[in-house]
Amino acid sequence: MTNTAQAPTPPPSEGRAAHPDHLGHVIFITASAAMGGFLFGYDSSVINGAVEAIRDRYEIGSGTLAQVIAIALIGCAIGAATAGRIADRIGRIRCMQISAVLFAVSAVGSALPFALWDLALWRVIGGFAIGMASVIGPAYIAEVAPAAYRGRLGSFQQAAIVIGIAISQLVNYGILQLADGDQRGEIGGLEAWQWMLGVMVVPAVLYGMLSFAIPESPRFLISVGKIDRAKEVLSEVEGHGVDLDHRVAEIDAAMRSEHKSTFKDLLAVGSRFRLLPIVWVGIGLSVFQQLVGINVAFYYSSTLWQSVGIDPSSSFFYSFTTSIINIIGTVIAMVLVDRVGRKPLALVGSVGMAIALAFEAWAFSADLVDGKLPETQGVVALVAAHVFVLFFALSWGVVVWVFLGEMFPNRIRAAALGVAASAQWIANWAITASFPSLADWNLSGTYVIYTVFAVLSIPFVLRYVKETKGKALEEMG
Repeated sequence: MTNTAQAPTPPPSEGRAAHPDHLGHVIFITASAAMGGFLFGYDSSVINGAVEAIRDRYEIGSGTLAQVIAIALIGCAIGAATAGRIADRIGRIRCMQISAVLFAVSAVGSALPFALWDLALWRVIGGFAIGMASVIGPAYIAEVAPAAYRGRLGSFQQAAIVIGIAISQLVNYGILQLADGDQRGEIGGLEAWQWMLGVMVVPAVLYGMLSFAIPESPRFLISVGKIDRAKEVLSEVEGHGVDLDHRVAEIDAAMRSEHKSTFKDLLAVGSRFRLLPIVWVGIGLSVFQQLVGINVAFYYSSTLWQSVGIDPSSSFFYSFTTSIINIIGTVIAMVLVDRVGRKPLALVGSVGMAIALAFEAWAFSADLVDGKLPETQGVVALVAAHVFVLFFALSWGVVVWVFLGEMFPNRIRAAALGVAASAQWIANWAITASFPSLADWNLSGTYVIYTVFAVLSIPFVLRYVKETKGKALEEMG
C-alpha cells in the first residue's frame, strides 16, 4: 500500500497545455491534494507503534490482535469502491473534505477508545478514509495537471504516501522517548500509544484546511454545468493563453465518449465466469505485491523486532529507518521506471526481495539466547529487512501501479482496475490478519512462505507480464 494498496486512476484522454503560466500554483494544488496520500501512508502505518500496547492493554491473543489491526482494510476496500461514485455526485473537493473529517474522527476515537470493539470501529472509519484518499487524490491530480507535467505531478501521491509512513514512525519514536521507552507510559494523562494514534488529527485538519484553498476539478464542474467556473480553473492551471471554449468542448466531448466498463466486459467471449487473461495478469500483479509480506514491515515491524529481543526504543528506531529506505527506493523507481522499463525493474525487485527474505528466514530460525537472536543472526535480520524494503520500493511498490494504469485496453480499463485493486486489498488483509498467528507458530517458516511468493513472482513476470514502456494507452489490447 504505498506500497500499501492504492487505487490508480487512468489519466483523462484530453490534452493539456505544455507550459502553464502558473506552474507554482499547479504544484501547490497537487501537493494539497496529495495530503490525502500522506494521511493514507500515515494512518496505514501508525498502528505499528501501538500493536504491543493494545495487546497488553486489552489482554488479547494474536488472533484477536490481528483482526483489530487488519479490520481497517475492510474500511479501505469499501472507501475505495465507493469514492468514485461519491466524487462524481458531490465533487472531488467535497470528497476530500469528507475524507479529512473521517481521518480526524478516527484519530480522536482511536486515541480515546472505551473498549476494544470501538477501537476496531474507529479503525474501520479510518480505513474508509484511506480508501477514499487512495482514489480521489490520483483522480483529482490527473484532472488538473497539465499534460506536460502529469507524470511528475502524479508521482506526488506515491511520494506523499511513503513520506507519511516515515513521519508516522518518526512521531511514534519521539512519543516513545517522551514515555521513557514504555508504549504504555503515561504522558499528560494518556498512554503513549494513545498519543501515537491521536496525533494524526493534526495532518487531518491541515488536509481539510487545504481542501478549501484549492479549486474543484474542471472535469467535474463541466459535468454539472458550471462552465464559467470550469473556465476559471482551466485558466488558473493551464495559463491565460489557452482557448478556454475549445478546452471545455474537448473535455466535454471526451467525457461523453467514455465507455463505462462493467464487470461483464472483463469476461471472455461466450463465458459467464471466465475472466480475460489480461485481467488475471492484473490480479496476479496485485496479489504478488502483497504476498511477499511487505505490509508486515509497516504494520508489525516494532512487534517483530521486540519478539527477537530488541528493546522497544530500538525497534521503533529501526521501523523509522526502514521507512527512510522505503522513500529512497521509491525515488529510485520514479527515476528509473521510464528509463529501464517496468518489467526489468519488477524482475530485479523480485530477485532482490527473494534473497533478502531468505536471509531473514535463516536469521529467524536461530534459537534465542536470553530472549535475543545471536549477534550474527540479529545483524543479518536487520540488514536483510532493510534490503527487502529497498528492493520492494524500487520495483513492485511503484511498478505494479504503473502496470495497472497502462496494461488494460481502454474499453475495460476502469473495471479491470477495480477488480485488481480489490484483489490487492484482499491479499493485504490476508497477510495482515495472518502474521501474528503465523509468527507465533514459526517466525522463520513465515518468512519462508514470503520467500516462496517472491520466487514465484519471477516466472510469473517473465511469462505473463508484457512491457508497457513507451506504448500509448490506445495500443494496449
